[in-house]
Amino acid sequence: MSTTPSAELTLRQLFDQLAAALGPSGWWPADSPAEILVGAVLVQNTNWQNVAKSLANLRAATAFSPQRLADLPLDQLQQLIRPSGFFRHKSQALHSLFAWLQAQDATYADIGQRPPHQLRQSLLALPGIGPETADAMRLYVFNQPTFIADHYSRRLFSWLGADYRTYAQLKAVTQAVDNWSVADAQELHGLIDNFGKTAKTPADFNASFLAGTQLRL
Repeated sequence: MSTTPSAELTLRQLFDQLAAALGPSGWWPADSPAEILVGAVLVQNTNWQNVAKSLANLRAATAFSPQRLADLPLDQLQQLIRPSGFFRHKSQALHSLFAWLQAQDATYADIGQRPPHQLRQSLLALPGIGPETADAMRLYVFNQPTFIADHYSRRLFSWLGADYRTYAQLKAVTQAVDNWSVADAQELHGLIDNFGKTAKTPADFNASFLAGTQLRL
């Protein structure tokens, strides 16, 4: 019994197929770098619908002014972000993040000029900032191209025959994205996440335009 060989895609070809099929991702949805930073913290362990409620509260209270965010009393901040869950933990993370930004006394662009490893370690040293959150901030706020090896990526790549179980494992084999343009690296993440919101099961994947393909990293 013969079998049809799977088509192989490079990461760049996967990007091209996703872009052709899905169109512009529109990700990250925000009006300012400060809003992106807040959203990157709040989206941990919840869905974007809950985050959007917290962002609306914060927009009304602070207009996402970094100074006003830093000056919010902790109890008030906790109430504003309560819809996102884990509000005590996340409020501490946000306070520490915006205090760190104030201490830098530098623009987002200036911070983004720091060596990627150095900036990543600085962000990881802050409470409540893990690898995925740090990489999202680097990519969407500080304009450092990088791959975000989140749940959607790991699930899609496993269906494509590249099964990496942890964030660090997938991150290690996608470093080519560090040399992409910022716009393409941002769009790759958005496209993968948008695909993952509709293709949630192996059956969904097998009915999609990527069925029968394998990823070559």
